[in-house]
Amino acid sequence: MTPTFQTVGIVGAGAMGRGIAQMAAQAGSAVILFDLQPNAAETARQALADTWQKLVDKNKLDAAQRTAMLDRLRCADALASLAPCDLVIEAVVERLDVKQKLFSELESIVSKQSVLATNTSSLSVTAIGAALQRPRQLAGFHFFNPVPLMRVVEVIAGLKTDPVVCERLTAFAREFGHTPVSAQDTPGFIVNHAGRGYGTEALRVASERVADFATIDRILKDQMGFRLGPFELMDLTALDVSHPVMESIYRQYYDEPRYRPSVITAQRLAGGVVGKKVGDGFYTYREGIAQVPAEPPVPEVGALPPVWVSPKAARRAEIYQLLKNLGASIETAQAPSASALILVAPLGLDVTTLAAVERLDPTRTVGIDMMLEDAATKRRVLATNPATRPDMRDAAHALFAKDGKAVSVVKDSGGFVTQRVVATIVNIAADMCQQGICTPKDLEVAVTLGLGYPMGPLAIGDKVGPTNVLEILFNMGTVYGDPRYRPSPWLRRRGALGLSLMHEEA
Repeated sequence: MTPTFQTVGIVGAGAMGRGIAQMAAQAGSAVILFDLQPNAAETARQALADTWQKLVDKNKLDAAQRTAMLDRLRCADALASLAPCDLVIEAVVERLDVKQKLFSELESIVSKQSVLATNTSSLSVTAIGAALQRPRQLAGFHFFNPVPLMRVVEVIAGLKTDPVVCERLTAFAREFGHTPVSAQDTPGFIVNHAGRGYGTEALRVASERVADFATIDRILKDQMGFRLGPFELMDLTALDVSHPVMESIYRQYYDEPRYRPSVITAQRLAGGVVGKKVGDGFYTYREGIAQVPAEPPVPEVGALPPVWVSPKAARRAEIYQLLKNLGASIETAQAPSASALILVAPLGLDVTTLAAVERLDPTRTVGIDMMLEDAATKRRVLATNPATRPDMRDAAHALFAKDGKAVSVVKDSGGFVTQRVVATIVNIAADMCQQGICTPKDLEVAVTLGLGYPMGPLAIGDKVGPTNVLEILFNMGTVYGDPRYRPSPWLRRRGALGLSLMHEEA
């Protein structure tokens, strides 16, 4: 099968360029690899030879295929050697001036019909093309590292990009075995934009001293099924990579509160505490293994107090059944007795607000996160308020751990941990659809493949319920008074009408 682009030039022989070269050669294209650094291209070619040999050894490739791919991959010692290419992809440093200069030079080398593609992750394709004579031939072709394993690629049209260019790049990505998604030329495109909620909201939770890093990670993994907690993820990507992206997208959106970075990561970056690669981040690493603090033990409590559940509690009937299963003594009177543990289950509000509004004794009031069905999670999360007595806190912890399920007790927070992180993720995704950055379908595919979420953000919103997400955001806005939590029109309208967040207008 003839590839869409028969001769492909790759400028930049680092990990990203090498990965793109591998996939292009495997797709049947002749590949010319160029790097300004002496011997970098040859080193990359040898690395690919070793990679393909390992695939042969594992019977995933035969020797003849390896030989053919190596024959298709050659190195160039000058940019002019890319003249025969009908596609050139750059994977060089993320600087606008460098990319503009490179493409200006390439325009004078390749034919007028050749496609130019930038692998930029954060720069405007339109801005890169502004320096070109033929901006219609330039598009974004954003891969993720490692390219052979991260099977999603964003195809981005600048304001002047010829639609046919994007169509050809989309077809070529499919020949790689990748899944292409179409994005508008906006800061962060799809994946880096959609990923703004997870880490930044977790950092806000930590900054309020709601819980420590390890507890937040445990909660989000066990309640929502994220593969890595936000602090584990930031340690893996390293803050010298992730914090500048946070700042870049925030500034490019003119200080939009939804993307606000955190002083926590700014300080750690300044101090060189950037993550796993240096052995010190949100966790300390010994021989590459994170030293995670042990969970606090379940308190030993003698006689457990009776439990009274607020009539305004979310999933109240489910809470009653859970308490019955745990063997609790349940009070059903209109008001709690003087000895009862008072249980509230807010969506978006904090325990303090509910205790005040419902005129409950705050010293005996504890919150439980019931955004999701208890059976759907591996961890229960309780929250105290500043007045909660230690004996009531410990009693609640011991009670909800009776069946062996993990329990985390956090300080007061509008939306606990999971509610506020999930609502932020869903809200940002909904607003991306409102802005027309991508289709709901492409958003779900890109985030699932690019970020490894258990499901796409719109699917998460539908699982929680758009009206519940709206309630969480409205109530968090009340607690914090921060425009960060204002609901997107896409979410607000679909939540009000009972529609799926995937619903597109006819």
